[in-house]
Amino acid sequence: MATQNKRGDGTATGNRESITKIVDSLRLIIQALRSSGRQSERTLGISGAQLQILQELQDRPAQSVSQLASRTCTHQSSVSMVVKKLVQNRLVTRSPSRSDARRVLISTTAAGRAMLKRSPLTAQGRIVTALRGLPRGDLQELALGLETLTRLLDEDVVTVQRRNGKVALDA
Repeated sequence: MATQNKRGDGTATGNRESITKIVDSLRLIIQALRSSGRQSERTLGISGAQLQILQELQDRPAQSVSQLASRTCTHQSSVSMVVKKLVQNRLVTRSPSRSDARRVLISTTAAGRAMLKRSPLTAQGRIVTALRGLPRGDLQELALGLETLTRLLDEDVVTVQRRNGKVALDA
């Protein structure tokens, strides 16, 4: 059985190979997320977060910001900021729900739908789709492992803000 040395750096052969695979995978994911965001800004003039929300609204409107946040696995306050920018850019509309005046229907505009026709799927969208395809046990194991890794990182290294268990998006 592979063991760690006193420094805890996992230099035993089995650990080293696993650590290398994990770090390489994380690098590829980070690179895909950065590249996707840059491509969105360069080709469409909107952020990756804005494109992700726009794509989520493509097939069906949202009955509320909270519903949209749930659909995108993102915190409500982050989605609210992104939707506000999309409304300002006239890519989505917010209108009172016909069935419940307290609710706001969020849907794409003609300009938003036109933009979607020329947009690639975001890296985050591809990641969520892939995760949804994993068997439940594998998904739970991955979630637990990543949560543990995140907790072990120094706070100076982890700059992502968490709110109610969900990661905030940059608008």
